[in-house]
Amino acid sequence: MMETLAKIAFAVYTLLILGGGCIAVGAHSLVRAMVGLISSLLGVAGMYMLMAAPFMAFMQILIYVGAVCVLIFFAIMLTQADDHGVESGSRRPGKSALAALTFITPVFLIGFILVKFQPASINIPVEVPLVQIGKGLLEDYPVAFELISVVLLAAMAGAVLLAFEQKGKKGRKA
Repeated sequence: MMETLAKIAFAVYTLLILGGGCIAVGAHSLVRAMVGLISSLLGVAGMYMLMAAPFMAFMQILIYVGAVCVLIFFAIMLTQADDHGVESGSRRPGKSALAALTFITPVFLIGFILVKFQPASINIPVEVPLVQIGKGLLEDYPVAFELISVVLLAAMAGAVLLAFEQKGKKGRKA
């Protein structure tokens, strides 16, 4: 019974990830693309839950869905996107077919390799307590931990810079 429920949950999370990814890539509107990204990130958090890693799922939701998507949303608001949500302009006819081919090719290639050359099963890793993870991040890898915040700060500064550049272009046209 639990195995069946786990397979159903896996299918649901896979659909969330793939559907959100398709929406994020194919949406005309930046806001709709961000909703697709959020859907995809929530699916990844669900996959962490399936792998019995609730802390990683919580961090996925807190950092990526919460912080990064809010940052992207602020960037979209600062760029003052069009009311009709057609920021990407018109589409070329072959672009969708090329995007589908780009999506399907790795799926079939990786699927073929996994079916043909099945990896050996590995043992379930030993569960590491959160205290040890925290000490590892802050004591053993403090530079990497701080670099993450620098990357987020750079992303925020870049978003603001792009927003001012876009605002300046719109102001000159008016």
